[in-house]
Amino acid sequence: MAADFWAGYSAGVVGIVVGNPLDILKTRLQAGTWRTEPSSSTLPDVSANTRNNATSQRWTSLLRGAAAPILGYGLLNALLFVSYNRSLALLNTGSMSDWPENPSAWSIWTAGALGGLATFIVSAPTELVKCRAQVSNPPQSSLDIARQMWKQAGLRGLYLGGGITSVRDAVGYGFYFWSYEMTKRAMTAESDSHNQQALKVLLCGGLAGIVTWSSIFPLDVIKTRYQTWDLVPTHSSMVASPAAQPLLRQTLPFTARPSTLHIAKEAYAAEGISVFSRGLGVCSARAFVVNAVQWAVYEYVMKQLTH
Repeated sequence: MAADFWAGYSAGVVGIVVGNPLDILKTRLQAGTWRTEPSSSTLPDVSANTRNNATSQRWTSLLRGAAAPILGYGLLNALLFVSYNRSLALLNTGSMSDWPENPSAWSIWTAGALGGLATFIVSAPTELVKCRAQVSNPPQSSLDIARQMWKQAGLRGLYLGGGITSVRDAVGYGFYFWSYEMTKRAMTAESDSHNQQALKVLLCGGLAGIVTWSSIFPLDVIKTRYQTWDLVPTHSSMVASPAAQPLLRQTLPFTARPSTLHIAKEAYAAEGISVFSRGLGVCSARAFVVNAVQWAVYEYVMKQLTH
């Protein structure tokens, strides 16, 4: 258990560090806040010092929302891989300690889904804090956001959007492990050199990331909009006066938040079907890079700890 726990933890931390800048862009595109930020051409003349400070803030903003995932996603990834490995062994051998040599495709998907569900306790609050940190204006730290959510509704506040997050994770991680194992079986051979094996792990991991996010992206869009609903401008304020200060919903009570179904219908009515794929290109690029690196780190650490 120690081997796959620490291998998963290491892979999760490295993945967040590598992918956070693109994840910020993805979240803002999904939440609908990217287009509401003023362009440099509309800003008044400012001093060189102010421009330098603004440039510095833009660069540091690439790490916004990273604290919660770095702390939480390492643990999430560790729980994911431990749960997946144990579930896969149980489904194929009837024992959690006997590793199957050639597990069936359905058992791989099911074990991945069970692993995704097992991460709920970590993934729900981590996703919530991360998304809100990435779109908050003015910027707020992950700790401040966590405190605010706790103050608003206690433990329930930290699990805002937990239902749709758990569904997304179960479906997504089912396809994640299934696509990785299937592509790895199809591409690798015993005659492969060490370098060939390493390259194929990177490729299979990257493809698994793309397959996963393509399968759940509409769910992720709805989850993001639900979790950041009170932080983004209303459509009416944007249409009536695009240059005006955005009208936020922060004054409404926690219980006034609409359902995920209502938010999905609202998004579709306002922006059409394309709203559920906005940011998919950025997400796919991020998914390929992050998951290629994650699987490479996981496989490497596992080899080091088990040999």
